[in-house]
Amino acid sequence: MKKLLLSLAFSLAAVLPLAPAQAASEGVAWDRAPNMTNDLPALQSGAKLFVNYCLSCHSAAFMRYNRLQDIGLSEQQIKDNLLFATDKVGDTMKAAIDPKQAKEWFGAVPPDLTLVARSRAGHGGTGADYLYTFLRTFYRDPTKATGWNNLAFPSVGMPHALWQLQGEREPVFDTLQEHGHEVHVFKGWKQVSPGTMTPAQYDQAVAHLVGYLQWMAEPAQNTRVRIGVWVMLFLLGFTLIAWRLNAAYWKDVR
Repeated sequence: MKKLLLSLAFSLAAVLPLAPAQAASEGVAWDRAPNMTNDLPALQSGAKLFVNYCLSCHSAAFMRYNRLQDIGLSEQQIKDNLLFATDKVGDTMKAAIDPKQAKEWFGAVPPDLTLVARSRAGHGGTGADYLYTFLRTFYRDPTKATGWNNLAFPSVGMPHALWQLQGEREPVFDTLQEHGHEVHVFKGWKQVSPGTMTPAQYDQAVAHLVGYLQWMAEPAQNTRVRIGVWVMLFLLGFTLIAWRLNAAYWKDVR
């Protein structure tokens, strides 16, 4: 038994020193995304950003334009501000790009984004956390075909669609020695050229876009939560009533 425990201890000692270097190679930690799913002006702003900057390449094939009335937009506002010339308000959100051309340019067809805020959840956080981090960690990389790379998704085949808003940045790394290996630790950003937004404005715009993507992945989520609260309150009250009735029925039984 002692030999077995010693063997396990040595095995753990051999594995644990490698953990920090491995974690450093997996990309940056995800930032926590602000919850915007109850903020109608933010969702409307996010919908506008999605149509103007994402829908040219990415579809949202399970979402119809007229569903945007749930976030406070009228049918006329949708027609005037969010529809392409050939689209109708009852159509689904389909990308304008030809899938064959997209595959030639980017190496793969851009994925549908209807459920991306749910499908991208992982050990680092929620899908919204991932998207919030991903859209804020692009940087110029001349070695890539698109000219861009990303800290949250290294070697991503997607260019930075929002670069005109954010500007161009370069990541700054510290080089550390850990257990005989060089580890590059992300330190911050160096602004190469400014965008049309300040960093704070850009972070807010991304929060609005991510909030919209989060809402689009489950438009009924806030209604579900509200109904769930009332159901729990009802069950709590019914449990109290049932407990008192049970005590009244059995009080004379010994």
